[in-house]
Amino acid sequence: MSKSGPINTTQDWETVVFKKKVPTGPKATDEKLVSQARQAGGEIETLKKFNAGGNKATPGTVVNAAKLDAETESFELPKVPKGLSDAIRDGRMAKKWKQKQFAQAINELASLITDYENGKAIPNGQLIAKIERALGVKLPRPPKK
Repeated sequence: MSKSGPINTTQDWETVVFKKKVPTGPKATDEKLVSQARQAGGEIETLKKFNAGGNKATPGTVVNAAKLDAETESFELPKVPKGLSDAIRDGRMAKKWKQKQFAQAINELASLITDYENGKAIPNGQLIAKIERALGVKLPRPPKK
């Protein structure tokens, strides 16, 4: 015996085999990789997806399209009333601001001010309140429907 103590005789001399995982997802469809997995003895699962890869319209969409074509009701978004757009313009002119300066004062785009003054914008209560605070005037509110 050696001075360091008894020798450990319980070592495991079994062979260890590391196997690579079987490819999944798009790699699993590669025939070369699938055949390699078969040769290595790995499990292989293949699925056939129903109607996969087709660019065919389903019959339900055609029915919906016909309903939309047959619809006769017109939908219009509300616009800024003439009184409101004139009041915004008058308030801005009273402060001697250009549209760009006014837009910067309320942290909005100049194009939005233009749309409001031309009556093309969709009214927004929060923005109208912001304009009122900046101009220091009470603006007429658009009617509720």
